[in-house]
Amino acid sequence: MTRNWLLGAALAASTLALAGAPAQAATKFEFWYGLSGDLSERVQDVCKRFNASQGDFEIVCVSQDNYDNNLQNTIAAFRADKQPTVTQIFDAGTLDLMLSGAYLPIGQLMSENGYTIDWSNYLSGIRSYYSTSKGELLSMPFNSSTAVIYYNTDALAKVGFAGVPATWEDVEDVARKMKAAGYACPVAFDPTGVWQWFEQFSAIHNQPIASNGNGFGGLNAEYVFNKTKFVDQLTWYKKMFDEGLFVHKSKAAGETANDAFMNGTCQITSSSIADHGTFGKQAKPEVKWTVAMLPVWAGTERKNSFVGGASLWTLKGKSADEYKGAAAFFNFLATAESAEYWSTVTGYVPVTMSGFEAMKAKGFYEDPIYKGRELAIESLTYGEATENTQGIRLGNYVTERKEIGDAMAKVLFDNVPVQEALDTAVANGNALLRKFEKTYQGVQLP
Repeated sequence: MTRNWLLGAALAASTLALAGAPAQAATKFEFWYGLSGDLSERVQDVCKRFNASQGDFEIVCVSQDNYDNNLQNTIAAFRADKQPTVTQIFDAGTLDLMLSGAYLPIGQLMSENGYTIDWSNYLSGIRSYYSTSKGELLSMPFNSSTAVIYYNTDALAKVGFAGVPATWEDVEDVARKMKAAGYACPVAFDPTGVWQWFEQFSAIHNQPIASNGNGFGGLNAEYVFNKTKFVDQLTWYKKMFDEGLFVHKSKAAGETANDAFMNGTCQITSSSIADHGTFGKQAKPEVKWTVAMLPVWAGTERKNSFVGGASLWTLKGKSADEYKGAAAFFNFLATAESAEYWSTVTGYVPVTMSGFEAMKAKGFYEDPIYKGRELAIESLTYGEATENTQGIRLGNYVTERKEIGDAMAKVLFDNVPVQEALDTAVANGNALLRKFEKTYQGVQLP
């Protein structure tokens, strides 16, 4: 079998870090993560809280700016035997870590260090995303989210819409009226937002992205999204874009979709529930907004949305003391107090049912500052789960995600026919899947 990207690294534990250190010195260990801006500051706050809570360990938390960077930097560091003890890997990189053989399963780590956590308390959709087919959780759920849609309530009121749109038909009607009312940007649209505009659309409409239950059934999965309702959805995006109802907003365009919404430039945007806290702190005072579950097309039987965000993986090749520190950190994160704090200061969902119920009982979601965040839990647990809604477990999916974003951009900006663009993305994606399958030939999914 071809050696995977991580197994080439030496796994010998370092014995130099603590040599000569005073007996009372706290054991340092590194945690790399892929968040930036306000969310990065909140991660640093969590690290400070952990360090202040005890004196045996000192966690050093290092931002790699974004998820892609963190994944690639983790790979490079492991090859050089300079890996952190803990790394945050986003949803698209889960399979890569699962098959790497470079990690300690979270259950093993905790039990070997004397901690007991009730894993059944974790939301099933979150737990299953990071678990083997036998239900063994491999990484620690941390920043879990799902996609939602944000609305400027003053703009909705101005065009006479009560409440929030529940269907894409409603969104089109509202956007058209906003345009007529003088709003230059009804909906902010970034074609690189594959997670919310493609993946989550597919989930809640029960549409497959790939065969074999989006890869959960085996490495021989193939992409099929060029034959699903997403063909019509991308056709609709193009129509809305050409009519000026969807307006391109991105970092490359000079203003991100979220910034355009918070600045009042655009009246509707789709993003993560995790941005709820950021919007509350950074939106201009005159921008009044609310949040809702993603719309579905009329007549659709809504299904649950995908969990997004990331989990924390413990990498091999570190010292026993560093593992003790990692286990202590994970145990700290698992407390009800930590879960409530993290969910409060960000917008990420509480990952345990007991945490969610405790926050509800305290009236957390009735507070105007936090109202609407409970919709993420409703979205993640909506209806009966199907093989199309359990998540995505596909090799090289980070690269394929970019292929899909490029396909949407070509349709919008270069007038490439929708079917042609999606056929190309599927063909390129299937080539990536076959390459991945060959790399792990004979390997069964855990």
